[in-house]
Amino acid sequence: MTAVWRKQNRFFNLIIFAILLFNLSTLSQNKLSYFFPEDITYNSSITPPQSFFGFMPGDFHLRHDQLISYVKLLSQQSARFKLEEYGKTYEQRPLYLITISSPKNLMNIEKIKVEHRLLADAEKSKSLNVSEMPVVVWEGFSVHGNEASGANSVPLLLYYLAAAEGDKVEKMLTQMIILVDPCINPDGFDRFANWVNINRGKVINPDPNHREHQEYWPGGRGNHYWFDMNRDWLLLQQPETKARIVKYHEWLPNVLTDHHEQGTNATFFFQPGVPERANPLTPIENQQLTKKIGQYHAKELDKIGSLYFSREVYDDFYFGKGSTYPDINGAIGILFEQASSRGEAQRSDNGILAFPFTVRNQLTSALSTLAASYEMREELLNYQRKFFIDEIERAKKSEVTAYIFGSQKDPEMNSAFLQILLKHNIRVYELTQKIKADNFEFEPAASFIIPAKQQNYSLLKTIFEKNTSFKDSIFYDISAWSLPLAFNIPHAELKNKLLDNKLIGKEIKSLEMQQGFVEESKPTVAYAFPWNKLYAHKTLNKILAGGIKAKVATSPFKTLTANGETSFG
Repeated sequence: MTAVWRKQNRFFNLIIFAILLFNLSTLSQNKLSYFFPEDITYNSSITPPQSFFGFMPGDFHLRHDQLISYVKLLSQQSARFKLEEYGKTYEQRPLYLITISSPKNLMNIEKIKVEHRLLADAEKSKSLNVSEMPVVVWEGFSVHGNEASGANSVPLLLYYLAAAEGDKVEKMLTQMIILVDPCINPDGFDRFANWVNINRGKVINPDPNHREHQEYWPGGRGNHYWFDMNRDWLLLQQPETKARIVKYHEWLPNVLTDHHEQGTNATFFFQPGVPERANPLTPIENQQLTKKIGQYHAKELDKIGSLYFSREVYDDFYFGKGSTYPDINGAIGILFEQASSRGEAQRSDNGILAFPFTVRNQLTSALSTLAASYEMREELLNYQRKFFIDEIERAKKSEVTAYIFGSQKDPEMNSAFLQILLKHNIRVYELTQKIKADNFEFEPAASFIIPAKQQNYSLLKTIFEKNTSFKDSIFYDISAWSLPLAFNIPHAELKNKLLDNKLIGKEIKSLEMQQGFVEESKPTVAYAFPWNKLYAHKTLNKILAGGIKAKVATSPFKTLTANGETSFG
């Protein structure tokens, strides 16, 4: 009995070994037909990715410079492409946005952009004929640099959009503006690509314990300063996000996709997430449209035999993520989470998970998003128009008529907070009269007022609100993010009364940082500055960098200045 079992066991091992060899041997034999099962005719003047790179996407992890070089080539070869650099990372890698549409649309792109933004104007949008307007779709990839399948699918997506021929793609491009952010986090993306390519072997090893799959901390998830930029859409602290949010509000897309990866033993997720964990400020119609778009993902993933799930695990509560920020701005944000091979191939509960397979799923969902947006074009445009009309009505019904904030002690903190509000297209005004609210006294020279009645009412509300009760006690992500509390700025709500327009002064259109100065009295023996100002640490760093000695006062003191006696401590 034992001998028979051993023989069967050896036979079973041989079968597994043969399957493993077969799976791994296919990694370097991918063809375009693997990623595009349909019979598609391509323009022969457009360079396919395998010809440019010397290998198929998925066979190696692309570096950012390789990816962008191909993007630049396609923008030269295709009349459907318009390429623009919109920012730089900390490591000075360029950030690009590719606008893709019909040549005729691209010739009129500024006019289309201006008209599209009118959907956010509750009065002017009523006269728009959405049946003649293109739908705007923004697809963003790999905000977490070591979730590489997203950005590695981009060459395939762009090749299809540049080279595919036939009525299907021509009609789609006529009625769509497609915006592709090919790599949201270039610094982290390159850190991970270099790790995998350096540590992989000629023979692919799917063992999870292999060095290829054990990236050193902090890995490629964050940007140069290890910041998780997927949480920065509301906070706007990193240069990549600051630049990106300008382009977002320049376009106000109808749909935005956010391509991620999850644990190796999972399958493929697309939104909506857990229904009970959607933010109450997200309209029900948003979740309904998200679910309807999800049917397109399911259909295409079924065609290629990929497993998937939806309405589980993930929540749509924190508005500071790429997949949720659109939800508070009249769009549909969609999170994709592909099980990660974290290298070329890795053993999982579902078998060997190969990198080309993960790339194909990301590509499939990117294309299914375009198909859904094309067929739901008028529905999505009408939803966005209705969202901003309803914003005014929601503001009218709110017990809060305005928000007031301002710090007399730290004007630099006021400026930093104001910069965030302005980048979110929140209208802010100078306060004209002294007012006391919520036990704070607000002085006109150092305070500001924000009327609730404006097109971004819900976004304004979520920035200031303090949530303490929830439908579901379990969260995948952040549950509290009151920005004025984070900035430690005095703030108050004006409630249950008509807003006195006499309080509202000049609108703040732009912001110049207040310049520092030195108060001197003679004789001078030292310079002193308080530590409780926002930029005190920057001041000290410059002083030390200049070779000037600095000391810390350990007890309070007073000194004479040009304006009289000043206390420190």
